[in-house]
Amino acid sequence: MSDNECIYGRNAVREMLTHQPDRVTKLYIREHTKGSTIREIEDLASAGRIPVQTVPGRKLNDLVGSVNDQGVVAMISATPYLSLEEWLETIDTADNPVIIALDEVEDPHNFGAIIRTAAAAGVRGILVPKHRQAPVSGAVMKASAGAAGRIPVIRAGNLKQSLQMLKDAGFWVCGTSMDAKTRFWDQRYDMPLVLVIGGEDKGIRKKTRDYCDMFVHIPMQNQLESLNASVSCALVCYEVLRQRKMKPE
Repeated sequence: MSDNECIYGRNAVREMLTHQPDRVTKLYIREHTKGSTIREIEDLASAGRIPVQTVPGRKLNDLVGSVNDQGVVAMISATPYLSLEEWLETIDTADNPVIIALDEVEDPHNFGAIIRTAAAAGVRGILVPKHRQAPVSGAVMKASAGAAGRIPVIRAGNLKQSLQMLKDAGFWVCGTSMDAKTRFWDQRYDMPLVLVIGGEDKGIRKKTRDYCDMFVHIPMQNQLESLNASVSCALVCYEVLRQRKMKPE
């Protein structure tokens, strides 16, 4: 990964300027671009003493390609990944934390949507493998609407070893599988939890499945086989949140 990256889109850039301004090195705004969000972005950049340059549209295209950049691109320092050891030092398992483990999710839009859901549902981190995994790129930041700056992303050289480390730390590992007998709303989630989400084509790999303590499935009708990875993740995350927010009878 290079020392600098680009993110684009008004929400993604505003979130980065709000929560991690020290990572933003320069801001490019397409000439004649107006609006309240642009003014807010300019104010945030000014407060952080971040240089802002007004440029023609072709400059933004040179930076990020033919995408919906919404008239604003930010240069940022490379995404800081945590190690699992660093993350575990910040965690108290008595709080029953939830971490999502991605098993080769290569689509940046899926990854971004999962990050946004995780942040909204109170997930404490996202564990990703080093290989065959979408990086935290500009497209991911855009898809997450900037939420990637609000939740730790932990990168593992070996996903299986990381899952074993989490199990040793007291976590239970739950995978999603069409073959599971337990519906996702029937499973109890009152424990430190790792939710494993498989890749777009193959789902959870067999070697990863061996580390799962339980599996849940999402019931499907109309002869559909499965949901998008980010949608499946959202359903289970919010069932976990629902159960934990329920008042005792």
